[in-house]
Amino acid sequence: MKNRNIAIFASGSGTNAENITKHFIGNDKVKIVLFATENPSAFVIQRAKNIGIPYEVFSMEDLKNGNILKMLRMYSVDFIVLAGFLKLIPGYLVDAFPNRIINIHPALLPKYGGKGMYGQKVHESVIANCESESGITIHYVNNRYDEGGIIFQAKCSVSTDDTADTLAQKIHALEYEYYPKVIEEILKD
Repeated sequence: MKNRNIAIFASGSGTNAENITKHFIGNDKVKIVLFATENPSAFVIQRAKNIGIPYEVFSMEDLKNGNILKMLRMYSVDFIVLAGFLKLIPGYLVDAFPNRIINIHPALLPKYGGKGMYGQKVHESVIANCESESGITIHYVNNRYDEGGIIFQAKCSVSTDDTADTLAQKIHALEYEYYPKVIEEILKD
């Protein structure tokens, strides 16, 4: 495995970002060099401060006009992990990081994916449709929501007494268990 500098993009609390970072502590080949967010009030910023990871808050204009590439070059980023990042990645960024941007989605794609399908909205839809299982999908990012090539899926059962909140707990457990491991496997290739 060659040395990798990872940027983690997150829009919210940053639990997955922190979990991934802790997984790679002590790994001399993988370094989390940056947490990046478009949300200046995201708790992921506090997590970055708490664990000593540099962070950057960028504007949507920065994402649209390509300024984000300057930021990524400044940190020598060569791999991007989306961890609760809710904005569409523009084509120029996908082209600059071919098969080096991955995302995790809280459902078994292609079901319950696409624009507006994230977090509780996904879990509520799974419950409303009386699905017997749900899970996570880790996939490559392209310039469309949740349509990149699937890398890995893990399933959990959905019981008749599950709520969106209890299903979310099951999904979070799968995310925490598998996302860091899958990232590590991808980086070995």
